[in-house]
Amino acid sequence: MINRLAVSALPPDVPAFLRTTAARNEIAYLGPEPDRWRSSAEPELNAVQAPEHFIDLELADTFAPLPARRLDFEARVFAAGQRPEKIGLQPWQATEVWERLKVAFREYRRLAAAGPGKEADTLAAEQAVVFYAGWLGHYVGDGSQPLHTTIQYNGWIGPNPHGFTTSHQIHWQFEGPFVAANLRPEQVQARMTPLHPVEGEIFPAYLAYLRQSSTYVEEVYRLEKAGGFVGQGTAESRDFTAARLAAGASMLRDMIYAAWVTSAQPVPNPFGK
Repeated sequence: MINRLAVSALPPDVPAFLRTTAARNEIAYLGPEPDRWRSSAEPELNAVQAPEHFIDLELADTFAPLPARRLDFEARVFAAGQRPEKIGLQPWQATEVWERLKVAFREYRRLAAAGPGKEADTLAAEQAVVFYAGWLGHYVGDGSQPLHTTIQYNGWIGPNPHGFTTSHQIHWQFEGPFVAANLRPEQVQARMTPLHPVEGEIFPAYLAYLRQSSTYVEEVYRLEKAGGFVGQGTAESRDFTAARLAAGASMLRDMIYAAWVTSAQPVPNPFGK
């Protein structure tokens, strides 16, 4: 839902191919793609990409300020005798996939601007754009779910003065069956913010988005305690969930558009030619 709404809300100055029904359908299909890689049948793939779905900000912030480059963060964690996969790598993965999307847009621009009589086939570049946009949407969608940003990802741990659930069911109960049964695209679309392209460096902007999501961790647990994710839930829980989905769709739209706009900036030839 997040992927489809994000692409449907792109402004008209993005390439026409990105606004076709086929592109929307493909990008929506690709939303769950990284979860399809989480199988015991592909153990190496599962192990290396599982930490890219989350970040436990409580743990990550012991290494603050967080560097924009994944390897710099991992080096700090290893030097402290810890493991980065136990903390999560979500913002770095999202940044890297966004940069892939920007590169694909840049290649599309190059091929489309070949000039009269030199027009190149842009189909392969278009397919790359669609794939990266769909792939990116998975992480942005995960980031809108507050439990992807915290050690409290699936049942409260540690001091629990409010008596929040400790059962390992809240995560999927919230983002899976409850959403499927109760949330419709039109409810979410109505909560989306106006277009606000990400400006400047993508990593700090994306990290700020995750931090905003993390402010709602206790709200998720409070709603669950009140029965908000059982059956139809409550008006409050449905409104909260629509707002979270809308935040994800708005951020993804803004990031895709930012990749398109910034792809027009000239860059030095990486091969020095």
